[in-house]
Amino acid sequence: MPFMKLHNYFRSSASYRVRIALELKGLPFEYVPVHLVKGEHCAPAHAAISADRLVPVLEVDGAHLAQSMAIIEFLDERYPAPPLLPGDAMARAQVRALAQQIACEVHPVTNLRILKFLTQEMGHDEAGKNRWYHHWCRQGLEAFERQLARLAAQRAQAGLAPSAFCLGDTPTLADCCIVPQLFNARRFAVPLDGLPHTLAADAACAALPAFQRAHPSQCPDFAP
Repeated sequence: MPFMKLHNYFRSSASYRVRIALELKGLPFEYVPVHLVKGEHCAPAHAAISADRLVPVLEVDGAHLAQSMAIIEFLDERYPAPPLLPGDAMARAQVRALAQQIACEVHPVTNLRILKFLTQEMGHDEAGKNRWYHHWCRQGLEAFERQLARLAAQRAQAGLAPSAFCLGDTPTLADCCIVPQLFNARRFAVPLDGLPHTLAADAACAALPAFQRAHPSQCPDFAP
């Protein structure tokens, strides 16, 4: 098994996603902390391996892979067990749609560099920054919940048991994405009422040792 290094930040949602995938697949890796708040992602050492100066970066086979979704799909192709994408084409598309609702719709407008720009460049105070975060995060979570509700209704119509996770009885790419988003939603005190399917999937994930090991509180660079 090739030696891997994960350059990441404990509180980064994108980094958290990759840690979950690595843990679910039982893949050993070296944890390399990159402190975003301190600007270490812009330092020469990290810039030399990350063209976009972001985290995470997975170092494997002499290459440096960027972007969490690409990294996770690489891991799923290289190490297919347990799979994070279903074998059925329709189910794969449904899981990707759920994952992209978080990774492409919510995360890009609520991540650290956006929030810093709001306060440092546009002059918004903490209340304004938090209002921004609450709006876009809550809106995205509601859309995610609607997707889960629709999928649950389709399963019921087909005579299938309810999904234990986002889709099916095992965690998928969608679960890798929603758990970190909910972690940060709680940090910002975003209301989570009215999201029964989403919170049920989150609770199912929280019971698994892989998700527990990937949690930010278990990271060597964790700070409350």
